[in-house]
Amino acid sequence: MEADWELELGGGAPVIDACWAGLVDLRVSPQCVVEIEETRALPGLAEALVRMNAPGSPVWTAKCDVWVVEEPVDPFELDAAPEDAAHAVACYIDLLPRSPQPWNTPEGAAEACRALAARLRAVALQACRVDLVVRQARIAPEGYGLGISAYGTACGADECAARARLGAAVAAFANTLAPSAPPAASGSPLQ
Repeated sequence: MEADWELELGGGAPVIDACWAGLVDLRVSPQCVVEIEETRALPGLAEALVRMNAPGSPVWTAKCDVWVVEEPVDPFELDAAPEDAAHAVACYIDLLPRSPQPWNTPEGAAEACRALAARLRAVALQACRVDLVVRQARIAPEGYGLGISAYGTACGADECAARARLGAAVAAFANTLAPSAPPAASGSPLQ
């Protein structure tokens, strides 16, 4: 799997908002994952969200989205054969740390992203990538910290193949990020 990271903290950069009115808090009510419309659009997303919000996970999720990529994708960027780059699907998942450590500074969040991206690059999946973006996050009505928007993209010869690959990439991301959270998986947690 291809993976990279960046910091996006300045001026007009987007801010993760964990206090938005539509938040479905899967830490408290994992069974409510079925209420999240995006889980119907992407195979495996529901299980990945439950895993990332489980008590053993180092993170919790605030928001996600899934969409069809309208622009052509570069097969090289996704480690894909040209014939597998005809269609693409993407998603994002906003992640917040369960504990402010080690994301309490941009340097700490960047180091966590570097380590996670390295582990993701070791996953044997083609035609997909994950990009991690460190952002400011509104964690409480009056409290701000740092979060990470994880963007996944996958391609395929048709939209169905692209969705299946993205589902596999999201599952691998959850396994790499929260291996000790149910269901059991291998890998190392985000440090």
